[in-house]
Amino acid sequence: MNHYTDVLKKYAVFSGRARRQEYWMFTLFQVAIAIVLMILDGVLGTYPLLVGLYFLGTLVPTLAVTVRRLHDLGKSGAWYFIAFVPFIGGIWLLVLTATAGQPQPNQYGADPKAYAA
Repeated sequence: MNHYTDVLKKYAVFSGRARRQEYWMFTLFQVAIAIVLMILDGVLGTYPLLVGLYFLGTLVPTLAVTVRRLHDLGKSGAWYFIAFVPFIGGIWLLVLTATAGQPQPNQYGADPKAYAA
């Protein structure tokens, strides 16, 4: 839960680096909350309302943690736009976010794993 709240605390921080664990735990909580909201929307009969508001409210932190995750790989945040390439773009972004970050400091900052240890 700390990873989720830490990302929300860094609401619009696009600088620095994010570990794989931070990114994927945030994504896991996003999916779990979305599923609960979809069920609640279905019960209330307001299907896209609650989940849509949730995704709209967490759009900026989601983009920010993805950009920081790309920074951990030594890539620019502009690589996020690869997701808009039909068929392979989303898969390539998935591969990038699952790849281990650079263990040494890069132009975006020091290795976040070094601080965690």
